[in-house]
Amino acid sequence: MKAKRNISRRDVVKRIAAAGLGALAVPMFNRGSYRIFANSTTEYSSRAIGLVGRSTVIDMLSILTLDFAKQDKWMTDPESFTAADFQPFKDSGINIIHPAIGLGGMNAYDNALKWFASWNAFIANHDAYFIRIDSPADLERVKRSGKLGVVLGLQNSGHFRNAADVDYFRGLGQRVSQLTYNSRNLIGNGATERRDDGISDFGVAIIEQMNKVGMAIDVSHCGDRTTLDAFEISKRPVLITHSNCRTLVPGHPRVKTDEAIKKVGSTGGVMGITAVRMFVKVDEPTTIEHVLDHFDHVRKLIGPEHIGVGSDIDLYGYDKMPAELNKQLRAGYKGSYAFREKIDVEGLDHPKRMFDLSEGLIRRKYSDAEIEGILGGNFKRVLAQIWTV
Repeated sequence: MKAKRNISRRDVVKRIAAAGLGALAVPMFNRGSYRIFANSTTEYSSRAIGLVGRSTVIDMLSILTLDFAKQDKWMTDPESFTAADFQPFKDSGINIIHPAIGLGGMNAYDNALKWFASWNAFIANHDAYFIRIDSPADLERVKRSGKLGVVLGLQNSGHFRNAADVDYFRGLGQRVSQLTYNSRNLIGNGATERRDDGISDFGVAIIEQMNKVGMAIDVSHCGDRTTLDAFEISKRPVLITHSNCRTLVPGHPRVKTDEAIKKVGSTGGVMGITAVRMFVKVDEPTTIEHVLDHFDHVRKLIGPEHIGVGSDIDLYGYDKMPAELNKQLRAGYKGSYAFREKIDVEGLDHPKRMFDLSEGLIRRKYSDAEIEGILGGNFKRVLAQIWTV
């Protein structure tokens, strides 16, 4: 039996520094628990701190901010984004975000051009803070850089007018594309569409080109038949960047069947679990423990090496959005989304949620290697595989 190692305060400080949290104090010690955020009384175990500190932490669906007016200002006037704005990202322990949004409709192509132009300009203006993640090499170096990596993608593929557009947008930095949002496009059908006839011939051509150029396919919002078709057609692993398990949320169209989850495992993909309340449980109470149930369910079906994190929120969550924006957001979805009073899950609705998630996975008896994979190692592995052409 391996002897238990005593963890000193100095060891924890080193691990905090490795996580990019070196500017924060460790003012409290209590039987191996540490308060690493000066403005919070929450304590984290040295094990959780170490896990975040040595992992390349990836949130495969997280945008800069749900305050859309603020993000518009940052994008149109990049100098308005300051060191103070960046600090919460640095403190979070997250190394890579995938800030994809859904762009559809008649102007999808033009809107996508503007979106990628805005992001590329923003990153170029803030190269001290951000790095665009384009390749397996970027996945390896981002942790050491101390910057926040950005994987550019979209939650819809309506901007692909033909297969050649896949090549073009890859040249603009796009590395992930969700086949559909919630409604139908020329490729297939979304989760809340009235009918789901699966992927079209046009969709087959788009998938084949995405495979050829090394762009990751995401089916998080796709309908059930479209989701299964993607796994059948693609020659590379298919991602579910942000969804949960329908077995635990019966009847909800935006979460995935066991059949789809098993396809993730059999084809080498990864599924990111969200903390969106109505995707976690159909009724109250809904807590962090119920979110952890989804990790457990996927682990039981296909193993921990196929699980990741796709929070589907910014650092602070939907419930902290400006009230009018929150109201508008809710109005944009069908009743089948089943919004309740709150959208977020307490305990995972703040910048340090990766530490809380690590503590939860420790409680559920996951090994260090399994937790490191969930925090980012699994998505890192599969993205490198997909992007290598």
